[in-house]
Amino acid sequence: MDVASPPLSTGPDAAVVRPSRTVLRLSLHVTWVLALAVATELRVGRFGFHPSDQGFILAQAWRVLHGEVPHSDIISARPLGSAYLHIVDFVLPGPLFFVSSVLSMLEIILATIAFAVLVTRRRVRDWGPGLTGLTAAASLLNLNAFPLMAWHTIDGIFLTACGAWALDSGLRNGKAWPRWLGLVLLGTAVFVKQSFAPVPLIALCWLLPHPSLREGAFRTGRWWARLAWDLLALGAFLVFYIGIVTLDGGLGAMAEQLTGGLPAYGERLLGLWLENPASLLRPPVRGLTFFLIAGVLLVLLGIFRDRAGFIGALLARLLLLAGVAVVVGTVVDGHFTGASRWADVLWWILGVALLVNWAATRRFPRMGTLVFATGFMTSLSWGNDTPTLFTGTLALTAILLLSDALPPLPEPPRRIRLAGATAMGLVAVLASGWAVIAHHDEAAYLDMAHEKLTGDLGTVTPTMRGIRTNPGTFTYISQIQDCVTRYPAGRTAVLPDNPFAYPAFGLRNPFPLEWPLPLEIVADAPERMLATADELNRDGDYLVLFQTVGMPALAEGGPVPAEVAADAPIFDYLGLENALRSRLTGRTVTCGSFIGKWAPRP
Repeated sequence: MDVASPPLSTGPDAAVVRPSRTVLRLSLHVTWVLALAVATELRVGRFGFHPSDQGFILAQAWRVLHGEVPHSDIISARPLGSAYLHIVDFVLPGPLFFVSSVLSMLEIILATIAFAVLVTRRRVRDWGPGLTGLTAAASLLNLNAFPLMAWHTIDGIFLTACGAWALDSGLRNGKAWPRWLGLVLLGTAVFVKQSFAPVPLIALCWLLPHPSLREGAFRTGRWWARLAWDLLALGAFLVFYIGIVTLDGGLGAMAEQLTGGLPAYGERLLGLWLENPASLLRPPVRGLTFFLIAGVLLVLLGIFRDRAGFIGALLARLLLLAGVAVVVGTVVDGHFTGASRWADVLWWILGVALLVNWAATRRFPRMGTLVFATGFMTSLSWGNDTPTLFTGTLALTAILLLSDALPPLPEPPRRIRLAGATAMGLVAVLASGWAVIAHHDEAAYLDMAHEKLTGDLGTVTPTMRGIRTNPGTFTYISQIQDCVTRYPAGRTAVLPDNPFAYPAFGLRNPFPLEWPLPLEIVADAPERMLATADELNRDGDYLVLFQTVGMPALAEGGPVPAEVAADAPIFDYLGLENALRSRLTGRTVTCGSFIGKWAPRP
């Protein structure tokens, strides 16, 4: 499958590319990346909004931006590396939630590009229209049904991919700065989510045995100095993060919080068919069986390629098409829903593709294995324990590894290859784009169909300009804005499912949790929440709002009452919100569907 220019050559016989042509090629790639990110946000990302997780990371970044310290001031079951990364969302001009979504799509695209570079061993500037189109399509499939928002899993994938890309470039070219940049990014990955803890270990296993590092090993001071700088780069964010937490006296709290959450081991992904081998004959897992059959036959043709000759090479390409059909069929049958297990099937398909490539080429596919490992790390989650956010990269890598195992055939003329690659890339982008748009239009994440998203949240607050939602959620968010206007206070909380409100309305949350979900309540969180209520009673100048409408109701468009009684039941997970409501001594107020406790400034 000719999807790009020939692989990168770094030797003295490498073709000389004129600087002007290089700049033009890179400019074209920068253009399509930016255009795809903005277009995806304009057509997909800004339609649909849910007040819960679509502001969670931004709320944490908002607190860090105001000097609050992780684990001391902010209770979190995960490291808060993403909170530091997404400070940039507040710096860039434009509506906060719109800009943040565009940046998240940029992360997805760049991560997809990085893994494609690593797997194909081709520089981006040497890409043809085929590989460019397939990568753009894979980026859209990575988004699939996910809401376009700042999220720690996206950050982890981005840091792993781009860190590996930079490290590989630095090691191949012998340049220090890309190597150090890659190590910094890889070392940061674990601090956005514990599931990416293997990434720094992978970096070490990659770095230490590398031929460029073996020269003078254990013999020269220069070697030891280089190793010391490399390790310092790998641990740079660790030193920064641990240093801040330690200086604030929160190291013990950090250890208690990060080890107090419910662990995730990936057993659902690993047990896709192992628990019940009969599922290999039933959809959707049977796609793995078909792919395995095609892969085994492809390996056999590779082993007997001399005997098979030209006919064997043609059969191998038919088997490649069969494998591509299985991958595409898995994506189509999955309907972008986690319940269909389509992402799990793609992960196992990539595992088969790794073995096929290894057997056919006699080379261990290290970069493909990195993609495979990243897919597993992506699946380690509480709410989405499947590599759904990585499906496009899984599918693309499986296809590329299979195509790399093909026996050689004489290449067709350049014009035919270029036309075929262009058509393939264009079809892939249009098909994946249509699928993503159609799914989001049918029902946005925890919101309604496209034609029902009539509420422009930019009329409520400038930070959400351009974001559209259903009338019920629009009313709900408008009520929050009305509440904080009618009852001004220096410290305001909106409990429990409204972390978006703090960055959206510029509120300062006095409690140590933005989103007190049951799984997020770790260590001494309940005690600290109640202690905060006592402090508020003592100091005054606070407004604590309690929602009476649950999140499932908002996802269905309401109803959201225009007013509720002061003694109406509030939405509560574990009794914590009701405990806070009874503990706070401020005046009971109501506005819209919210009940609040308000103590004006003394």
